[in-house]
Amino acid sequence: MATRGKSETEKLKHNLEEQLDRLVAQLSDLEEARDELDGEEYEETKSETLEQLKEFNDSLSRLASGNVTLVDELSRMQLAIQAAISQAFQTPEVIRMFAKRQPGQLRQRLTDLQRDHKMGKTSEGVYTQQAVEILMALRKLGDKVRNQSSFHSLTSKSEC
Repeated sequence: MATRGKSETEKLKHNLEEQLDRLVAQLSDLEEARDELDGEEYEETKSETLEQLKEFNDSLSRLASGNVTLVDELSRMQLAIQAAISQAFQTPEVIRMFAKRQPGQLRQRLTDLQRDHKMGKTSEGVYTQQAVEILMALRKLGDKVRNQSSFHSLTSKSEC
């Protein structure tokens, strides 16, 4: 009996992760197609996707309150969803890595972003916004931000 419950828990967890991936991919696709959509269509689609994320978050809350074996996994996903809803993270790739607790991949993304910025492939605004998101995601995952002064200078730029 315990094996069956574990199997079902794993299947549920897998399905939830797939749903989260789908919603994050939807946000990512929307950002990529932003130039092709008119402002109203973009805002409406983004609003609908964020509403779906809120509904998914509510479902996770209900599941977490009823099944202790899923609490840790659901809480992790819930944090990522709440970050997306509050728009603390606007880059779908960062949301995905945060949701899956992948600090190594976040650090690699930051390194790639810094390289692209130095090579002129990324504007100052995009670089600052994404670097702050990555650093904040790393902090929320409990990862140490090595260069505190860079973090503070980036966050002060993003507040301007």
